[in-house]
Amino acid sequence: MTKSFSRRDFIRSGIAAGAAVMIKGGSPALAGQEVSQAAGRRPCVVASGNGFRSTAKAMRLLRQGADPLDAVIAGVNIVEDDPNDNSVGYGGLPNEEGVVELDASVMHGPSHRAGAVAALRNIKNPSKVAKLVMERSDHVLLVGEGALRFAKAHGFKEEDLLTDESRQTWLDWKENLSDKDEWIPPEKKRMSAALAAALASYGTINCLAVDGRGDLAGVTTTSGLAFKIPGRVGDSPIIGAGLYVDNEIGAAGSTGRGEANLTTCASFQVVNWMGRGASPEEACLKALEYVAARAKLSPLLLTKEGKPNFGLSFYALNKKGEYGAATMYSGGQFAVHNGRENRMLKTAYLFERPEDRSDLP
Repeated sequence: MTKSFSRRDFIRSGIAAGAAVMIKGGSPALAGQEVSQAAGRRPCVVASGNGFRSTAKAMRLLRQGADPLDAVIAGVNIVEDDPNDNSVGYGGLPNEEGVVELDASVMHGPSHRAGAVAALRNIKNPSKVAKLVMERSDHVLLVGEGALRFAKAHGFKEEDLLTDESRQTWLDWKENLSDKDEWIPPEKKRMSAALAAALASYGTINCLAVDGRGDLAGVTTTSGLAFKIPGRVGDSPIIGAGLYVDNEIGAAGSTGRGEANLTTCASFQVVNWMGRGASPEEACLKALEYVAARAKLSPLLLTKEGKPNFGLSFYALNKKGEYGAATMYSGGQFAVHNGRENRMLKTAYLFERPEDRSDLP
């Protein structure tokens, strides 16, 4: 009589049987040893403009033989832990009720597995929880209270993520939101510079890596749109939107207006175009063209010149270690460690930023 074989059995047997396909890496190396590079390949790490420290950290770990996913997560943990970055993790700007809600996704090229969390409260490092969703569950995405319970079951401790600075920015927003409610700024205080910056920009960090063997991984983590409706989920935790990795082709991720990316699954598109021969930069620009064309269907998303009134950026890295990035408007930067040096580079862009449109993100 044939014994039934569940998905749980399949997962367990796969983990037990294959060191070559372990989530910890396709070809494990001993910690502390330099990884031998395949011919013509050099490890590379790419991140959004707030990820200069992240690319340095991730490259250091790659050189020690770490799996690329472990490397990029360790890299973005620096930003998640930084109270001075109010777009990610601790100190992130809260929702409209003053509560910080975090989103994150991870994807591992060699195993083609992914994990994500959304609307996660009280946990500083959602990227670590996302990795556990990938490794320790048969799911890809956990949200809200379920994500929090899962994190606590694995030993994560709840903590207040709202710093004094982020709380004050939220209070400024509440007090300037309307002149018909009971919230009054002190002595008719004008909008603070921190609030103005929060309303005109988008946060998030994306980090991608390829090691010397050509194995890829990526992570995207964010506190989401400032003062959002509670429970709002952007593109960052959605595989194919905020992040996508195909180990045979490359990896891509995004920062910026999540709603524009959610309706186009543009990170998947970037990887798809790289698979058809486009360079990483060309693929990022194609994705922006795709998004911009669809923005024209909604007048609310357009400037008076008929261009998108929002910011969106894509970052890409292929299996050969070639990289690129592009943003909707000029002026963007991204971080790259090419195995020799860590640098900040200008992104390609779809539109020149008009001098008289400082309100654009």
